[in-house]
Amino acid sequence: MIWFVVWTVLVLGALVVIAVLLRRLWRQAVALGRQLAEASDVLARLADQVEALQAAQERDPDLTAPALFDDPDVLRARLAALRDSAAGRRAERTERAARTATGWRAYWS
Repeated sequence: MIWFVVWTVLVLGALVVIAVLLRRLWRQAVALGRQLAEASDVLARLADQVEALQAAQERDPDLTAPALFDDPDVLRARLAALRDSAAGRRAERTERAARTATGWRAYWS
């Protein structure tokens, strides 16, 4: 009689352990499915970005083209234009920083 109780408890315990493991496996499978769906969405967005970048490259192929054998005068003019543009942005940034600092000084005085 005692062996019947022992084996019944062992079998029921094993069934409980199997049920817990199967539940955990099911939850992990569902979580994996969600992650795969999210990865698929991210991959689709990445493909769209790649297409947009390729279209931009086709519209302006000189944007990142090698310039080793180009005319130096043209390259110097382009560099000067880029530096002027950067200087303008730098001046705007400096002006914004000065306005912000003035506002902070007015607030704390």
